[in-house]
Amino acid sequence: MMAISRKSAAGALLVAAALLMLGQRVLSAPDLAAMPLAPRSATAIVIELQDAIGPATSHYVERGLEKAAKDGAALVVLQLDTPGGLDSSMRDIISAILASPVPVATYVAPSGSRAASAGTYILYASHIAAMAPATNVGASTPVAIGGQPPAAPAPTPAPESAPPTNDKDGAEADAKSPTSTDPPQPGTAMERKAINDAVAYIRGLAELRGRNADWAERSVRGGVSLSAQAALEADVIDVIASDLADLLQKIDGRKVSINNVETTLSTENLVIERVAPDWRTSVLSVLTNPTIAYGLLLIGLYGLLLEGYNPGSLVPGVVGAIALILALYAFQILDVNWAGLALMGLGAAMIIAEFFVPSFGALGIGGVVAFVVGSIILFDSDVPGLDVAWPLIAAIATAGAVGVAGLSWFAACAFRRPVSSGTESMVGTEAVAYEDFAERGRVYFGGELWNAHTSIAVKAQQRVRITRVDGLTLWVEPL
Repeated sequence: MMAISRKSAAGALLVAAALLMLGQRVLSAPDLAAMPLAPRSATAIVIELQDAIGPATSHYVERGLEKAAKDGAALVVLQLDTPGGLDSSMRDIISAILASPVPVATYVAPSGSRAASAGTYILYASHIAAMAPATNVGASTPVAIGGQPPAAPAPTPAPESAPPTNDKDGAEADAKSPTSTDPPQPGTAMERKAINDAVAYIRGLAELRGRNADWAERSVRGGVSLSAQAALEADVIDVIASDLADLLQKIDGRKVSINNVETTLSTENLVIERVAPDWRTSVLSVLTNPTIAYGLLLIGLYGLLLEGYNPGSLVPGVVGAIALILALYAFQILDVNWAGLALMGLGAAMIIAEFFVPSFGALGIGGVVAFVVGSIILFDSDVPGLDVAWPLIAAIATAGAVGVAGLSWFAACAFRRPVSSGTESMVGTEAVAYEDFAERGRVYFGGELWNAHTSIAVKAQQRVRITRVDGLTLWVEPL
């Protein structure tokens, strides 16, 4: 048992050390602004973001921009298709773009893609904003973890104390600067703070790049979206391009500001080089997928439980320990409701306890309910792409419910079955008389000789029925 514990602990320590090194590599973002820029080459680096934005994607973009700066690339194309993602990861990407010595063109492509939520901020932060036909941008309202309660209706604004003015400049100033006569915004104080912070952030990006700041604010406050053509007409993007070659041709000769230095792009004949995620980014992407993290948690819980109930099996304990450490590492990055995690652990323990405690299904049913509720609120997030699929939760809950129902059925059948052990199981069975006797003698039963008592005389080799067991004496009667 000590050897098993040492092996499991050693495996867990190795995994923890590897993950710690991985986390340190991920969190150590390069300082792009301080990086010396290599001589310009006729290369365009393409970085593809095709999923929810998280720590893995921010690391991928940072490393791609670092490579572009080292190689002296003429342009970085961030090909984007995202439903949104984590605010912290989005800000990491934007910080890397703003510090990049290489111009960055964010291109929402291919057709049918979107730059929703966090993608809109990244589009605004880029030196060049481009979209393919049949794409859309917008819906940038920040969503708090756990969702937002219905906002209270805004109170009716009080009448203006001063008469309206026809001064155009004064009206524009009033429209841009809130005054004491502005009605209070709906929602809680925390929601208003998040909205106003997001508005100020995206307006700052729009002013930096000379794009439509008013529409950006409407996208945050009202969640509005635009098609590619409408975004071009509203001065939200710079160009519509059908593919990468078309994009490079259309932005050729444009002037952009890189670290307060105006630069003219020369992109028409650039060679396209795609940057694939490295193995660290790939591993982190897999681990931080909510469905994978959820599965690792299940494997860890049940692996350790099986090892506890079957000491010496080794494999469940080792696999469970490694899976649990990987799940906990992923939970440090994902936004997790720890009450949901506790409910899942409680539910798993109650389901296991049902096998050993005669609760007539009470523990099992309660465990399934706790497990399902905990699974639902485990990743308590409305951020697209950062939740667990309902079919997976339903499948796990159904399997648990079927297991509890099957256990209850087997228990009911066993309860109705005749006793098959102990002295009670001997009553009604047959034995064979070893000798002639009229009151006391011996009989064969189960390959053994037993003392017997009868009220009716029996003969040797005669079959008798056991009617009662009194200590080591069998009361019998002839068949």
